[in-house]
Amino acid sequence: MAAAEVTMATEPAAAGPVVPSLVDRYFTRWYKADVKGKPCEDHCILQHSNRICVVTLAGSHPVLQNGKTIESISYQISTNCSRLQNKVSGKFKRGAQFLTELAPLCKIYCTDGEEYTVSSCVRGRLMEVNENILHKPSILQEKPSTEGYIAVILPKFEESKSITEGLLTQKQYEEVVEKRSNATAVPS
Repeated sequence: MAAAEVTMATEPAAAGPVVPSLVDRYFTRWYKADVKGKPCEDHCILQHSNRICVVTLAGSHPVLQNGKTIESISYQISTNCSRLQNKVSGKFKRGAQFLTELAPLCKIYCTDGEEYTVSSCVRGRLMEVNENILHKPSILQEKPSTEGYIAVILPKFEESKSITEGLLTQKQYEEVVEKRSNATAVPS
């Protein structure tokens, strides 16, 4: 009981309702569960009202669970394709790589030998990749929705309404995660 009192004493007194975070205030969260059929490899798409989409890892992704340590991250997709080569310029975003829903963005290598491929989940032009996670991979785990984002994608204007058709809402995603945890909790 004393520990709870100490914790409460160090927290600032809440004068009113909790203020939503920047992400919660300006972005709508969409989720893609089991990307490419791989269990629990879930991605989160943060969609801004100006149609820009930020690709991040969902909270249930294995990289964010089980105390995994990221060894390295690579935007080198194949011998001829590197997302770091993406150079965007001008009003019409010339030079941006065009991505499909299943296009790989990067590969995450963990110290336990596991490798995870992060896909774009939305069609559009690649505006930028987060080079900060190359130098400090731990940001991806510490702040996945903010500083640890993977990439920024701009969908075509005509498709901006339809890009969320294959994605789950926050509530639907929470139901999927709950079903998974119930399925693993039930003994066989």
